Amino acid sequence: MARRKRTAGPRKPTQVQKAGMDFPALVSAIREAHEQCAAQAKRAVNVALTMRNWLIGGYIRGYEQNGADRAAYGTSLLETLADKLQEGLNRCYTGRYLGLCRQLFDTYPEIRKSVISESGPSTLPPPPEEPAPDIQKSPISELHPPRRMLAERLSFTHLVELMALDDPLKRAFYEIECIRGNWSVRQLKRQIGSLYFERSGMSGDKEKLAEMVQAVAETAETRLDIRDPYIFEFLGLRAKDAVAESDLEAALVENLREFLLELGHGFCLEAQQKNIVIGNTRGFVDLVFYHRVLKCHVLVDLKVDEFRHEHIGQLNTYVTWYRQHMMTEGDNPPVGLLLCTGKDHAFVEYALAAMDNRLFVSKYQLELPSTEDLQKFIEEKRQSLGGEP
Repeated sequence: MARRKRTAGPRKPTQVQKAGMDFPALVSAIREAHEQCAAQAKRAVNVALTMRNWLIGGYIRGYEQNGADRAAYGTSLLETLADKLQEGLNRCYTGRYLGLCRQLFDTYPEIRKSVISESGPSTLPPPPEEPAPDIQKSPISELHPPRRMLAERLSFTHLVELMALDDPLKRAFYEIECIRGNWSVRQLKRQIGSLYFERSGMSGDKEKLAEMVQAVAETAETRLDIRDPYIFEFLGLRAKDAVAESDLEAALVENLREFLLELGHGFCLEAQQKNIVIGNTRGFVDLVFYHRVLKCHVLVDLKVDEFRHEHIGQLNTYVTWYRQHMMTEGDNPPVGLLLCTGKDHAFVEYALAAMDNRLFVSKYQLELPSTEDLQKFIEEKRQSLGGEP
């Protein structure tokens, strides 16, 4: 008996095509699709970044244990390796970053099976089979969340904060609470700093304390936040592309750069969005100039915000770092220039380093733009670029 030929019937209507779907439902469906796909992308990037760094740490640890020529590098291994990697790879490979990768491998050996299952032992060089003797699995390891959850729910930035905790029990506590509450990195740092673990140990009603903390905790965004310094370096983005807090800020910085160069008082542009790492903290200076007349660096930081005291403290930190690490023979101390914008005013503040030479201060006052010029510039540009008057 001949088989009846199937005729192509009408396609099953999608939810959008179904009769009765109104415009608000269409908007809701698209938003939901956007949020879910963004969350998936964020998880995928987090997992890939964590696994890459774990593998890097494993390769370094394996080389330190069994490398044929490891004695030739000794304690300078990480810095030498970072210099070599920077010849063709991202700038994120500093000695400190490689050290964090090694620490990730040491602290979270349980991630191994997730790494192997994702990448496959045939596609990448295998890391060492066992962690170093002094980091063998402890009984507290059973308290940690599942290895896959660590990689999926916690970003590498989260793990950096957790690795700084020496007590494995404390680390396990914050891992669980961070995952349970979907904490942002800032919230994790805040709870560690407020001694949540210690307060929980002393609390008579631990569950009530946990409910209070989680109720007011800042949660992580579901979208892929490319401003995370580790994320944008992993994705190959430039700091200039990823760090700007808004289109208005980015445009103001661009115009400010041209404005200062056009003044013609000796400004030479040295860097934009200068990356500075101090301890475990990474910051960015919007513009760095070298002033050939004053013979000093001029650091410019722009805040599209009302002035706050922490702004001047942050800039002074960068000025101090430049004084200690970037000054060469014949240089004068660096100068910081803070510009803050608000709804009602533009605040301009010079952050002078410790300058005892009155002649230099007088020259400084002559060579740098006046407060009035800078305030006028900020107000005019903000309005022309669409900022609030």
